[in-house]
Amino acid sequence: MLKPPQDPADYRDPEPFTVEAKEHRFTFYPHGADRMQALIKHIQGAEDTLWVYYYMFQDDQSGTVIRDCLVEAAERGVEVHLVIDDFGSDAPDPFFRPLIDAGGRFSRFQARFSVRYLVRNHQKFVIADSKRVLSGGFNVSDHYFKPPQDNGWCDMGVLIDGPVADQFCDWWELVKGWAESEGSQFRRIREMVKEWDEGDGPVRLLVGAPLLRRSHWAWRFKRDLSNAQRVDMVTAYYSPTRSIRYLLRRVARRKGVRLIAAGKSDFEATIATARLLYKRLLRSGAKIFEFQPCKLHMKLIVIDDIAYFGSANLDKRSIRINAELMVRVEDAEVAAALRELMDHMQAASMEITPKWYEEKSTFLTRLGWRLTYLATFADYRVSRSLNI
Repeated sequence: MLKPPQDPADYRDPEPFTVEAKEHRFTFYPHGADRMQALIKHIQGAEDTLWVYYYMFQDDQSGTVIRDCLVEAAERGVEVHLVIDDFGSDAPDPFFRPLIDAGGRFSRFQARFSVRYLVRNHQKFVIADSKRVLSGGFNVSDHYFKPPQDNGWCDMGVLIDGPVADQFCDWWELVKGWAESEGSQFRRIREMVKEWDEGDGPVRLLVGAPLLRRSHWAWRFKRDLSNAQRVDMVTAYYSPTRSIRYLLRRVARRKGVRLIAAGKSDFEATIATARLLYKRLLRSGAKIFEFQPCKLHMKLIVIDDIAYFGSANLDKRSIRINAELMVRVEDAEVAAALRELMDHMQAASMEITPKWYEEKSTFLTRLGWRLTYLATFADYRVSRSLNI
Protein backbone atom coordinates (compact mmCIF):
# COMPACT_ATOMS: atom_id res chain seq x y z
CA MET A 1 0.00 0.00 0.00
CA LEU A 2 1.24 3.49 -0.81
CA LYS A 3 2.12 5.64 2.18
CA PRO A 4 0.81 9.18 2.56
CA PRO A 5 3.40 11.94 2.10
CA GLN A 6 2.89 12.97 5.73
CA ASP A 7 2.72 10.69 8.75
CA PRO A 8 -0.95 10.73 9.85
CA ALA A 9 0.17 10.80 13.49
CA ASP A 10 1.77 14.20 12.84
CA TYR A 11 -1.34 15.71 11.31
CA ARG A 12 -2.73 18.86 12.92
CA ASP A 13 -5.95 20.59 11.96
CA PRO A 14 -5.41 24.13 10.62
CA GLU A 15 -6.12 27.22 12.71
CA PRO A 16 -9.38 29.12 12.12
CA PHE A 17 -9.27 31.52 9.18
CA THR A 18 -11.54 34.37 8.11
CA VAL A 19 -12.41 35.69 4.67
CA GLU A 20 -14.50 38.81 4.06
CA ALA A 21 -16.32 38.68 0.75
CA LYS A 22 -19.52 39.92 -0.90
CA GLU A 23 -20.78 41.83 2.17
CA HIS A 24 -20.20 38.73 4.33
CA ARG A 25 -17.66 37.62 6.88
CA PHE A 26 -16.88 33.87 6.89
CA THR A 27 -14.83 32.31 9.67
CA PHE A 28 -13.90 28.67 9.08
CA TYR A 29 -13.13 26.25 11.92
CA PRO A 30 -11.34 23.06 10.76
CA HIS A 31 -10.19 22.15 14.30
CA GLY A 32 -12.60 20.43 16.68
CA ALA A 33 -11.73 22.38 19.83
CA ASP A 34 -12.07 25.65 17.90
CA ARG A 35 -15.52 24.56 16.67
CA MET A 36 -16.58 23.85 20.23
CA GLN A 37 -15.40 27.24 21.48
CA ALA A 38 -17.01 29.00 18.53
CA LEU A 39 -20.33 27.30 19.26
CA ILE A 40 -20.16 28.19 22.96
CA LYS A 41 -19.26 31.81 22.16
CA HIS A 42 -22.00 31.97 19.53
CA ILE A 43 -24.61 30.86 22.09
CA GLN A 44 -23.27 33.07 24.87
CA GLY A 45 -23.29 36.11 22.58
CA ALA A 46 -26.99 35.83 21.74
CA GLU A 47 -29.14 38.63 23.16
CA ASP A 48 -32.63 37.99 21.78
CA THR A 49 -33.05 34.66 19.96
CA LEU A 50 -31.32 31.32 19.43
CA TRP A 51 -32.77 29.00 16.82
CA VAL A 52 -30.94 25.69 16.81
CA TYR A 53 -31.21 22.65 14.56
CA TYR A 54 -28.96 19.58 14.75
CA TYR A 55 -29.23 16.17 13.16
CA MET A 56 -27.29 14.64 16.05
CA PHE A 57 -27.33 15.86 19.65
CA GLN A 58 -25.71 13.31 21.96
CA ASP A 59 -25.94 12.72 25.70
CA ASP A 60 -22.19 12.99 26.27
CA GLN A 61 -19.73 15.54 27.66
CA SER A 62 -19.99 17.90 24.68
CA GLY A 63 -23.76 17.56 24.51
CA THR A 64 -24.06 18.41 28.19
CA VAL A 65 -21.86 21.51 27.82
CA ILE A 66 -23.87 22.82 24.86
CA ARG A 67 -27.21 22.01 26.50
CA ASP A 68 -26.15 23.92 29.61
CA CYS A 69 -25.11 26.90 27.47
CA LEU A 70 -28.60 26.90 25.94
CA VAL A 71 -30.12 26.69 29.42
CA GLU A 72 -28.07 29.69 30.55
CA ALA A 73 -29.20 31.63 27.49
CA ALA A 74 -32.84 30.87 28.23
CA GLU A 75 -32.38 31.89 31.87
CA ARG A 76 -31.05 35.30 30.83
CA GLY A 77 -34.15 35.89 28.68
CA VAL A 78 -33.06 34.71 25.24
CA GLU A 79 -35.77 32.96 23.20
CA VAL A 80 -34.27 29.49 22.68
CA HIS A 81 -35.77 26.84 20.43
CA LEU A 82 -33.87 23.59 19.82
CA VAL A 83 -34.94 21.05 17.18
CA ILE A 84 -33.11 17.74 16.76
CA ASP A 85 -33.56 14.74 14.48
CA ASP A 86 -34.96 11.78 16.41
CA PHE A 87 -33.09 9.23 14.31
CA GLY A 88 -29.70 10.90 14.54
CA SER A 89 -29.80 11.77 18.24
CA ASP A 90 -29.58 9.40 21.17
CA ALA A 91 -30.12 11.94 23.97
CA PRO A 92 -33.45 11.09 25.70
CA ASP A 93 -36.15 13.66 26.43
CA PRO A 94 -35.21 13.97 30.14
CA PHE A 95 -31.76 15.18 29.04
CA PHE A 96 -33.43 18.33 27.65
CA ARG A 97 -35.74 18.92 30.64
CA PRO A 98 -33.44 21.65 32.10
CA LEU A 99 -33.87 23.65 28.87
CA ILE A 100 -37.66 23.42 29.06
CA ASP A 101 -37.63 24.30 32.77
CA ALA A 102 -35.58 27.42 31.93
CA GLY A 103 -38.24 28.56 29.46
CA GLY A 104 -36.74 27.21 26.24
CA ARG A 105 -38.51 25.13 23.59
CA PHE A 106 -37.48 21.66 22.47
CA SER A 107 -38.78 19.63 19.50
CA ARG A 108 -37.87 16.42 17.71
CA PHE A 109 -38.20 15.61 14.04
CA GLN A 110 -39.70 12.11 14.18
CA ALA A 111 -40.15 10.35 10.87
CA ARG A 112 -42.36 7.55 12.29
CA PHE A 113 -43.58 4.69 10.09
CA SER A 114 -44.78 6.55 7.01
CA VAL A 115 -43.30 7.84 3.80
CA ARG A 116 -41.50 10.40 5.94
CA TYR A 117 -39.76 7.54 7.77
CA LEU A 118 -37.19 7.40 4.95
CA VAL A 119 -36.31 11.09 5.30
CA ARG A 120 -33.59 12.43 7.57
CA ASN A 121 -33.55 16.10 8.52
CA HIS A 122 -29.78 16.19 8.15
CA GLN A 123 -29.18 19.92 8.58
CA LYS A 124 -27.02 21.62 11.21
CA PHE A 125 -27.19 25.33 12.05
CA VAL A 126 -27.53 27.82 14.90
CA ILE A 127 -28.99 31.28 14.23
CA ALA A 128 -28.26 33.96 16.85
CA ASP A 129 -30.33 37.16 16.97
CA SER A 130 -31.52 36.56 13.38
CA LYS A 131 -28.21 37.84 11.99
CA ARG A 132 -25.33 35.44 12.75
CA VAL A 133 -25.25 31.79 11.70
CA LEU A 134 -22.95 28.93 12.69
CA SER A 135 -23.34 26.02 10.29
CA GLY A 136 -21.33 23.30 8.57
CA GLY A 137 -21.13 19.52 8.75
CA PHE A 138 -20.58 19.00 12.48
CA ASN A 139 -23.08 17.77 15.05
CA VAL A 140 -23.16 18.08 18.85
CA SER A 141 -21.17 15.05 19.95
CA ASP A 142 -17.71 14.41 21.38
CA HIS A 143 -16.65 12.96 18.00
CA TYR A 144 -16.79 16.38 16.34
CA PHE A 145 -14.74 18.32 18.88
CA LYS A 146 -11.79 16.05 19.67
CA PRO A 147 -8.45 16.22 17.79
CA PRO A 148 -7.51 13.50 15.28
CA GLN A 149 -5.10 11.94 17.80
CA ASP A 150 -8.06 11.32 20.16
CA ASN A 151 -10.24 9.78 17.44
CA GLY A 152 -11.88 13.09 16.66
CA TRP A 153 -13.52 13.51 13.27
CA CYS A 154 -12.24 15.86 10.58
CA ASP A 155 -15.02 18.34 9.88
CA MET A 156 -15.63 22.06 9.51
CA GLY A 157 -17.82 24.72 11.05
CA VAL A 158 -18.46 28.12 9.46
CA LEU A 159 -19.55 31.29 11.25
CA ILE A 160 -21.43 33.50 8.80
CA ASP A 161 -22.18 37.16 9.39
CA GLY A 162 -24.03 38.86 6.55
CA PRO A 163 -27.25 39.16 4.55
CA VAL A 164 -27.59 35.41 3.86
CA ALA A 165 -28.63 35.11 7.53
CA ASP A 166 -32.04 36.40 6.43
CA GLN A 167 -32.43 33.34 4.23
CA PHE A 168 -31.48 31.08 7.14
CA CYS A 169 -34.20 32.72 9.24
CA ASP A 170 -36.80 32.16 6.51
CA TRP A 171 -35.73 28.53 6.14
CA TRP A 172 -35.81 28.00 9.92
CA GLU A 173 -39.46 29.04 10.06
CA LEU A 174 -40.33 26.55 7.34
CA VAL A 175 -38.33 23.60 8.60
CA LYS A 176 -39.40 24.17 12.22
CA GLY A 177 -43.05 23.93 11.22
CA TRP A 178 -42.38 20.85 9.12
CA ALA A 179 -40.50 19.11 11.92
CA GLU A 180 -43.33 19.73 14.40
CA SER A 181 -46.12 18.67 12.04
CA GLU A 182 -48.00 15.39 12.21
CA GLY A 183 -48.22 12.78 9.45
CA SER A 184 -45.75 12.02 6.71
CA GLN A 185 -45.67 15.59 5.30
CA PHE A 186 -43.65 14.20 2.41
CA ARG A 187 -45.36 16.52 -0.04
CA ARG A 188 -44.91 19.51 2.24
CA ILE A 189 -41.11 19.38 2.34
CA ARG A 190 -41.04 18.98 -1.43
CA GLU A 191 -43.25 22.02 -1.87
CA MET A 192 -41.10 24.00 0.56
CA VAL A 193 -38.02 23.38 -1.58
CA LYS A 194 -39.84 23.88 -4.89
CA GLU A 195 -40.95 27.32 -3.72
CA TRP A 196 -37.64 28.24 -2.08
CA ASP A 197 -36.10 31.41 -3.52
CA GLU A 198 -32.31 31.10 -3.46
CA GLY A 199 -31.92 34.56 -4.96
CA ASP A 200 -29.35 35.56 -7.55
CA GLY A 201 -26.56 37.00 -5.41
CA PRO A 202 -23.02 35.71 -4.92
CA VAL A 203 -23.95 34.20 -1.51
CA ARG A 204 -26.99 31.91 -1.39
CA LEU A 205 -28.61 29.38 0.89
CA LEU A 206 -29.48 26.25 -1.11
CA VAL A 207 -31.71 23.53 0.29
CA GLY A 208 -32.76 20.01 -0.62
CA ALA A 209 -35.70 17.67 -0.27
CA PRO A 210 -36.57 14.07 -1.20
CA LEU A 211 -36.87 13.02 -4.84
CA LEU A 212 -36.79 16.56 -6.17
CA ARG A 213 -34.70 17.84 -9.07
CA ARG A 214 -35.25 21.53 -9.79
CA SER A 215 -34.78 24.06 -6.98
CA HIS A 216 -32.59 21.52 -5.20
CA TRP A 217 -29.02 22.27 -4.07
CA ALA A 218 -27.77 19.46 -6.29
CA TRP A 219 -29.57 20.96 -9.30
CA ARG A 220 -27.63 24.21 -8.86
CA PHE A 221 -24.46 22.19 -8.24
CA LYS A 222 -24.90 20.34 -11.54
CA ARG A 223 -25.40 23.59 -13.41
CA ASP A 224 -22.14 24.93 -11.99
CA LEU A 225 -20.41 21.67 -12.91
CA SER A 226 -21.59 21.77 -16.51
CA ASN A 227 -19.20 24.61 -17.44
CA ALA A 228 -16.51 24.04 -14.82
CA GLN A 229 -12.81 23.91 -15.58
CA ARG A 230 -11.65 22.70 -12.18
CA VAL A 231 -13.29 20.96 -9.22
CA ASP A 232 -11.85 20.21 -5.77
CA MET A 233 -13.90 18.13 -3.31
CA VAL A 234 -13.70 16.85 0.24
CA THR A 235 -16.54 14.49 1.03
CA ALA A 236 -17.06 11.90 3.72
CA TYR A 237 -19.26 9.73 1.53
CA TYR A 238 -18.71 9.60 -2.22
CA SER A 239 -21.48 7.93 -4.20
CA PRO A 240 -23.08 10.64 -6.36
CA THR A 241 -25.74 10.08 -8.97
CA ARG A 242 -24.84 8.87 -12.46
CA SER A 243 -25.37 12.34 -13.97
CA ILE A 244 -23.01 14.00 -11.48
CA ARG A 245 -20.38 11.33 -12.05
CA TYR A 246 -20.61 12.00 -15.80
CA LEU A 247 -20.14 15.75 -15.28
CA LEU A 248 -17.16 15.19 -12.99
CA ARG A 249 -15.48 13.01 -15.62
CA ARG A 250 -15.98 15.78 -18.18
CA VAL A 251 -14.30 18.30 -15.88
CA ALA A 252 -11.48 15.84 -15.17
CA ARG A 253 -10.73 15.70 -18.89
CA ARG A 254 -10.51 19.51 -19.03
CA LYS A 255 -8.25 20.93 -16.33
CA GLY A 256 -8.84 18.60 -13.46
CA VAL A 257 -10.74 17.09 -10.57
CA ARG A 258 -9.36 16.48 -7.10
CA LEU A 259 -11.30 14.26 -4.72
CA ILE A 260 -10.33 13.79 -1.07
CA ALA A 261 -12.44 10.96 0.32
CA ALA A 262 -12.44 8.99 3.55
CA GLY A 263 -9.60 6.59 4.30
CA LYS A 264 -11.16 5.85 7.68
CA SER A 265 -14.83 5.80 8.57
CA ASP A 266 -17.22 4.83 11.32
CA PHE A 267 -18.61 2.35 8.80
CA GLU A 268 -16.20 0.76 6.33
CA ALA A 269 -18.95 0.26 3.75
CA THR A 270 -18.75 3.94 2.85
CA ILE A 271 -15.14 3.47 1.74
CA ALA A 272 -16.01 0.39 -0.29
CA THR A 273 -18.85 2.27 -1.99
CA ALA A 274 -16.55 5.13 -2.97
CA ARG A 275 -13.87 2.79 -4.29
CA LEU A 276 -16.33 1.10 -6.60
CA LEU A 277 -16.80 4.46 -8.34
CA TYR A 278 -13.14 5.52 -8.54
CA LYS A 279 -12.30 3.56 -11.69
CA ARG A 280 -13.87 5.72 -14.41
CA LEU A 281 -12.96 8.92 -12.58
CA LEU A 282 -9.31 7.86 -12.52
CA ARG A 283 -9.43 7.00 -16.21
CA SER A 284 -10.64 10.53 -16.90
CA GLY A 285 -7.54 11.97 -15.25
CA ALA A 286 -8.89 12.86 -11.80
CA LYS A 287 -6.62 12.89 -8.77
CA ILE A 288 -8.09 10.87 -5.89
CA PHE A 289 -6.85 10.79 -2.31
CA GLU A 290 -8.03 9.06 0.87
CA PHE A 291 -7.59 11.02 4.10
CA GLN A 292 -5.59 8.97 6.64
CA PRO A 293 -5.27 10.72 10.04
CA CYS A 294 -8.84 10.15 11.29
CA LYS A 295 -12.46 9.68 10.25
CA LEU A 296 -13.59 12.22 7.67
CA HIS A 297 -16.93 14.01 7.94
CA MET A 298 -16.32 17.25 6.01
CA LYS A 299 -18.56 18.40 3.16
CA LEU A 300 -16.72 20.91 0.97
CA ILE A 301 -16.71 21.51 -2.80
CA VAL A 302 -14.99 24.23 -4.83
CA ILE A 303 -15.93 24.64 -8.49
CA ASP A 304 -13.68 27.22 -10.15
CA ASP A 305 -14.42 30.30 -7.98
CA ILE A 306 -17.60 28.89 -6.40
CA ALA A 307 -17.56 27.22 -2.98
CA TYR A 308 -20.18 24.91 -1.48
CA PHE A 309 -20.25 23.99 2.20
CA GLY A 310 -22.94 22.76 4.57
CA SER A 311 -24.62 19.51 5.60
CA ALA A 312 -24.81 17.51 2.38
CA ASN A 313 -22.54 14.62 1.49
CA LEU A 314 -21.83 13.89 -2.15
CA ASP A 315 -23.92 10.73 -2.07
CA LYS A 316 -27.35 9.58 -3.14
CA ARG A 317 -28.99 10.03 0.24
CA SER A 318 -27.98 13.68 0.51
CA ILE A 319 -28.93 14.25 -3.13
CA ARG A 320 -32.20 12.34 -3.29
CA ILE A 321 -33.66 11.70 0.15
CA ASN A 322 -32.44 13.86 3.03
CA ALA A 323 -33.45 17.40 3.91
CA GLU A 324 -30.16 19.28 3.48
CA LEU A 325 -28.70 22.76 3.21
CA MET A 326 -25.62 24.08 1.44
CA VAL A 327 -24.21 27.60 1.31
CA ARG A 328 -22.99 28.66 -2.14
CA VAL A 329 -20.38 31.44 -2.24
CA GLU A 330 -19.14 32.83 -5.54
CA ASP A 331 -15.84 34.52 -4.68
CA ALA A 332 -12.27 33.85 -5.80
CA GLU A 333 -10.72 34.65 -2.40
CA VAL A 334 -13.00 32.24 -0.55
CA ALA A 335 -12.34 29.55 -3.17
CA ALA A 336 -8.56 30.02 -2.87
CA ALA A 337 -8.63 29.84 0.95
CA LEU A 338 -10.62 26.62 0.89
CA ARG A 339 -8.30 25.07 -1.68
CA GLU A 340 -5.42 25.81 0.69
CA LEU A 341 -7.28 23.85 3.36
CA MET A 342 -7.59 20.95 0.90
CA ASP A 343 -3.87 21.16 0.14
CA HIS A 344 -3.20 20.75 3.86
CA MET A 345 -5.44 17.69 3.99
CA GLN A 346 -3.99 16.19 0.83
CA ALA A 347 -0.53 16.19 2.42
CA ALA A 348 -1.83 13.65 4.96
CA SER A 349 -3.74 11.57 2.42
CA MET A 350 -2.92 8.47 0.40
CA GLU A 351 -3.11 8.92 -3.35
CA ILE A 352 -5.23 6.36 -5.16
CA THR A 353 -3.22 5.82 -8.34
CA PRO A 354 -4.40 3.78 -11.34
CA LYS A 355 -1.76 1.16 -10.46
CA TRP A 356 -2.96 0.90 -6.85
CA TYR A 357 -6.53 0.60 -8.03
CA GLU A 358 -5.72 -2.11 -10.56
CA GLU A 359 -3.96 -4.19 -7.91
CA LYS A 360 -6.65 -3.64 -5.28
CA SER A 361 -9.79 -4.18 -7.35
CA THR A 362 -9.84 -7.93 -7.83
CA PHE A 363 -13.04 -9.60 -9.02
CA LEU A 364 -14.10 -10.65 -5.51
CA THR A 365 -13.22 -7.26 -4.05
CA ARG A 366 -15.27 -5.44 -6.68
CA LEU A 367 -18.17 -7.81 -6.11
CA GLY A 368 -18.09 -6.91 -2.42
CA TRP A 369 -17.91 -3.22 -3.25
CA ARG A 370 -20.94 -3.53 -5.53
CA LEU A 371 -23.04 -5.33 -2.93
CA THR A 372 -22.16 -2.63 -0.44
CA TYR A 373 -23.04 0.07 -2.96
CA LEU A 374 -26.53 -1.39 -3.35
CA ALA A 375 -27.01 -1.42 0.42
CA THR A 376 -26.04 2.21 0.93
CA PHE A 377 -29.25 3.48 -0.65
CA ALA A 378 -31.33 1.54 1.87
CA ASP A 379 -32.73 3.01 5.07
CA TYR A 380 -30.14 3.94 7.70
CA ARG A 381 -31.41 1.23 10.02
CA VAL A 382 -30.43 -1.26 7.33
CA SER A 383 -27.14 0.37 6.35
CA ARG A 384 -26.12 1.22 9.93
CA SER A 385 -26.30 4.99 9.75
CA LEU A 386 -24.05 5.55 6.77
CA ASN A 387 -24.74 9.30 6.68
CA ILE A 388 -24.07 10.45 10.23
